[in-house]
Amino acid sequence: MTTTIGSLSVGPLCLGTNIFGRAVDSPGAGRILDAFVAGGGDFVDTADLYGGGLSETYIGDWLAARGGRHDDVVIATKVGYPQNEVYKDLKPATIRAAVDDSLGRLRIDTIDLLYTHHDDETVSVADIIGTLDDLVKAGKVREIAASNVSPERLTEFMEFSAAESKAAYVALQPHYSLMSRDTYEGPLADVSEKFDLAVFPYFALAMGFLTGKHRPGVTVDDSVRTSGVAQYVNSERGAKVLAALDAIAADTGAELASIALAWLSSRQQVAAPIASARKLDQLPPLLAASSLTLTPTQLDSLTTASA
Repeated sequence: MTTTIGSLSVGPLCLGTNIFGRAVDSPGAGRILDAFVAGGGDFVDTADLYGGGLSETYIGDWLAARGGRHDDVVIATKVGYPQNEVYKDLKPATIRAAVDDSLGRLRIDTIDLLYTHHDDETVSVADIIGTLDDLVKAGKVREIAASNVSPERLTEFMEFSAAESKAAYVALQPHYSLMSRDTYEGPLADVSEKFDLAVFPYFALAMGFLTGKHRPGVTVDDSVRTSGVAQYVNSERGAKVLAALDAIAADTGAELASIALAWLSSRQQVAAPIASARKLDQLPPLLAASSLTLTPTQLDSLTTASA
């Protein structure tokens, strides 16, 4: 099962690499990427911010080891995030410089999918889209997408691109999971549907909570996201969602991560959830999600539990 986004085609799971350079070194990243592709994966997500640039560098190391070939893998990266000390805005000069640096770290000539990582409302829609359009025409970027953007600005971007015959966003990357539904559902989902944007949710497993390993009274020493997941562990919604996941796991034999991703894939406009793996044994449940078909009753139980 693949989804066409502009000139690109991607599979039903996107491998997140935000832990590359933090919890995963270059050889480890190479092993995970090899296993992901061997398991049928073809879509990798990174950003200039991740690991202080090391995530892109490690992916570049892996691509170089493959002879620079990535015709079987779509590489997505991002530019412009307030916490990035070097490239924190979306001014035209910033976007251009950030893209050149990303191309250098990735060791490729063209970025398949470039996201504006965080909208910058101090910069006009015309300046942002105009710059991205120039990059597409220059062959440095194939397709463009947005993340962390309001429904109103996303509408402005799409309408401007159409009116001016400029490159247009083909995808959206929102925060969205069973534990965070209002960050996408509602106006943002409606805009995505209106413009037929492919949606690639980040934090699809709620920083690991939806794997089931984080529970009240359970200590997880090896997780890089224990502090972030604490907000879910003792919450009423967390308990209800885990109970629903556990019940479906008992019926299907599937792992909780697979079930959570399968629910997400069933939602409005979602083309491929983004999930990361720190170790090789974390990959199979992620890859298995695309072949797991949940019944309407099972989907409804998760929707109700997460409401």
